[in-house]
Amino acid sequence: MKISEVKELLDAEVLCCEEDLETELCSACGCDMMSDVLAYVKNQAVLLTGLVNPQVIKTAEMMDMRCIVFVRSKRPTEDMLRLAAETDLVLLATRFTLFEACGRLYLNGLRGEVN
Repeated sequence: MKISEVKELLDAEVLCCEEDLETELCSACGCDMMSDVLAYVKNQAVLLTGLVNPQVIKTAEMMDMRCIVFVRSKRPTEDMLRLAAETDLVLLATRFTLFEACGRLYLNGLRGEVN
């Protein structure tokens, strides 16, 4: 699934790196615990989270993720936007809850993969 499809399915706003919306994603993870992301997520995943701090960006970068979706209308800080831009990490924001956002992506073919 392309990030542009994630954007459409979640009626999301692009906050950073709009030029990378055609990037392909192969899995997704909905999580607020970055230790779980480090333990269970594979490359090329999209992270859906309600956690808003710079550690989210750093974790996504470390795991070679391509996109973060902030749920419940959460917004990243300016520092987070700057970090994401430096690493070409697409940031999206949606009004949906974590549960509903993950469900919408799952129903449309994006699955989670564990190590």
